[in-house]
Amino acid sequence: MTFDDNRSPGLAEKDRLSLIQKMREKLAQREPGRATGHAPAPSGTEDSACDFSQFADVKKIAIHKAVAKQWGIDSLYFLCHEGVARDTTVIGGKTCLNFSTYDYLGINGSEALNAAARAALEKYGSSSSGSRPTSGERPPHRELERALADLHGAQDCVVFVSGHATNVWTIYQLFKKRDVVFYDSLSHNSIIQGAQISGAVRLPFSHNDLDALEELLAAERHRYHRALIVTEGLFSMDGDIPDLPRLAELKKKYGCFLMVDEAHALGVLGPTGRGLAEHYGMDPGVVDIWMGTLSKTLCGCGGYVAGRAELVECLKYLAPGFLYSVGMSPPLAAASREAVAVMLREPERVRRLQETSRFFLDYARQKGLDTGRAQGYAVVPIMVGGSVETAMLAARLFHQGVYVIPIIFPVVEEKAARLRFFLSCSHTKAQVRQALDLVAKELPLVRQTAAAMAEDRDNDAGLDGQD
Repeated sequence: MTFDDNRSPGLAEKDRLSLIQKMREKLAQREPGRATGHAPAPSGTEDSACDFSQFADVKKIAIHKAVAKQWGIDSLYFLCHEGVARDTTVIGGKTCLNFSTYDYLGINGSEALNAAARAALEKYGSSSSGSRPTSGERPPHRELERALADLHGAQDCVVFVSGHATNVWTIYQLFKKRDVVFYDSLSHNSIIQGAQISGAVRLPFSHNDLDALEELLAAERHRYHRALIVTEGLFSMDGDIPDLPRLAELKKKYGCFLMVDEAHALGVLGPTGRGLAEHYGMDPGVVDIWMGTLSKTLCGCGGYVAGRAELVECLKYLAPGFLYSVGMSPPLAAASREAVAVMLREPERVRRLQETSRFFLDYARQKGLDTGRAQGYAVVPIMVGGSVETAMLAARLFHQGVYVIPIIFPVVEEKAARLRFFLSCSHTKAQVRQALDLVAKELPLVRQTAAAMAEDRDNDAGLDGQD
């Protein structure tokens, strides 16, 4: 039997034409939208369907603002800094101790970085004016990528214009529906988003619990083609690190790729700031995909992936977040390249940061403050509990000259709200003591105030119910 011209076998020409006509008539009688599975467009649309104020997310923001106003809490988000933000910053004309900067090595705005950016600006302008595969390639891009590849002992590197997009589009491009991604339950949103849109199966494991990860691998790995284990070099909410030697062992035992997000580890871990592998004294080649950001220690903007040449080539030619984005601004690339050089030639900056971080952790614990899982690596949370108390505490600290951002629900669980302190090599022990002494003084007062306000509110509600 053969099939010619898409004809149905066994039907005469007359019968075939009759069948086609009947099918056309049936299709014509269907309601609009039925053929594609979409609901028919309404003849009249409610005004709310075209009103941004009716979006659920917009309403959530309004509720949060109303609650903050009710509790007398000033918002600390979107405050404008009036100069370079280092260990201190100026906001609204007022100088504050600053514990909300990613400038771990204190080199943002330094003459070395400014000079590198100026030279690139004068030679290449402020924009690449095109995607890199077409017309946007500039020497500072390749110089930065070479420096980052060498930093991680990798064959090559590619830089993206967004750190978040780096994780999203790397995972999306490399892993598909037949694959699986094992990720730490406290992984950054960009990792989770990348796994989600990739189409791969997503299997989280309890935070830094590698026994739980091995149980998952033993039960699930054999069901899939390719597998990725992904974690962070330094977790940005808790300030703890994973067990890289054990991860390398599991990756080899179960035949997986291993990806480590070094966004907060670069410049922080290891004697020279090279990150997690240097911290453990391991060959960086045990990690297949090194990811990092340029906005923290490297004082720029964007992200990167370092690894084998084939990996980098695949991302450069196919990853949508790179392929369809403009090339990084040359002055930013030059500044980040210089930041790598400063980090390597001035290891005392890394050493000072590590000493200050350990002092912060020890002093906080001496003051009876809960530092959660922190291990003393530049990021140290002070656990408060409820979101309202945390926001109130941050506002009171700000009014007394200490700027630290509250991390509240839904970013973390309601009872895990915290103040997140970022430390820099520019911070002094005196500044640390000043901030933590203030936290230790204000925290019990805030809890008393919040409890009293909650009691008053409950009493008011009870009276209203008697009306």
